[in-house]
Amino acid sequence: MSKAVGLYIHIPFCKQKCFYCDFPSFSGKESLMMNYAKALSKEISGIKNEIDTIFVGGGTPTYLSLEAWKIIKKALDGLYKKKDLEFTIEGNPGTFTEEKLKFFKEMGVNRISIGLQAWQDDILKTLGRIHDLDDFRKSYKMARSCGFKNINVDLMFGLPNQTLGKWKETLKNVIHMEPQHLSCYSLIVEEGTVFYKNLEKLSLPSEEEERSMYIETIEFLRENGYEQYEISNFSKEGRQCRHNLIYWNLEDYIGCGSGAHSYLNSERYCNVEDICKYIKLMEKSNSAQIERHKNTSKEDMEEYIFMGLRKIEGISKKEFKEKFNRDIYIIYGDIINKYKAMNLIIENEDRMFLSTEGIQVSNVIMSDFILD
Repeated sequence: MSKAVGLYIHIPFCKQKCFYCDFPSFSGKESLMMNYAKALSKEISGIKNEIDTIFVGGGTPTYLSLEAWKIIKKALDGLYKKKDLEFTIEGNPGTFTEEKLKFFKEMGVNRISIGLQAWQDDILKTLGRIHDLDDFRKSYKMARSCGFKNINVDLMFGLPNQTLGKWKETLKNVIHMEPQHLSCYSLIVEEGTVFYKNLEKLSLPSEEEERSMYIETIEFLRENGYEQYEISNFSKEGRQCRHNLIYWNLEDYIGCGSGAHSYLNSERYCNVEDICKYIKLMEKSNSAQIERHKNTSKEDMEEYIFMGLRKIEGISKKEFKEKFNRDIYIIYGDIINKYKAMNLIIENEDRMFLSTEGIQVSNVIMSDFILD
């Protein structure tokens, strides 16, 4: 049996594309759902590794038809899974049904991630979300009543027309519902999105306001029992997302579905994004891979640092030595000392991590670790 890996499954269907979204997801493609499920099942069935975690993302996985999910379940049932498997499915309010949630429970799903983004209906409308606050409340309650004890809520700050007061209102009301986990992302206006095309018309908070929102997030959630364990992620004790930690620890994972990426034995590869092309390639050759790249040791070192510094506990110098057979100071000594002198990187006996101030300028620091 090959070593245990994380499994990411991509469901590319959406009822409506959000205005900020640059993920490989599509609306108006419902007629492809059944054929996509068959092609996806074929790819899943080819996995021989033991599975440690499963994360189903999108798109909107809860928008996929129940008939299509039944096809996918058969493939998942055939996998060799760890007994303590963490199995997450993402969903958007307005696409949850009791029937689907009960089916997910049967399928082995034990963690639900709900995309709320904001508490205010006017902001949700600005984002192009299909739901309102009432839909979120109903979906959350439905997931709880179906027996899901581990729920994450996705939130966004730095949004158009969002003030610090509105962001505080969002945080306060969401923690009142007692989710086990919160993901709080700042808006990045990506090229090719509706927001990017209308950037001049967007009333975005200033950099200073956005920084205040982030500081408020960390302090408020800490005071209310949520531990920050990664730049954007907060959890109750023992409820960190194990699947995402696989990415941040530069461990192996397999991605299935259109546009899905994999990292296995220091090799990165990805599938074609176009749904029709994905279906055809899977039917024709049992593979939809379009790119493969074997990471060099240098690239693996860069990624280990880049991803590892996202974690609040940072990276282990001992682990770096074991993984790459090099002392971290020989490779990165000048950069580490530079940021230690600025109090942006803190170091103890084994670990190296960003300070509170370092987290706020993390992108600048991390980019410095990319070797020429």
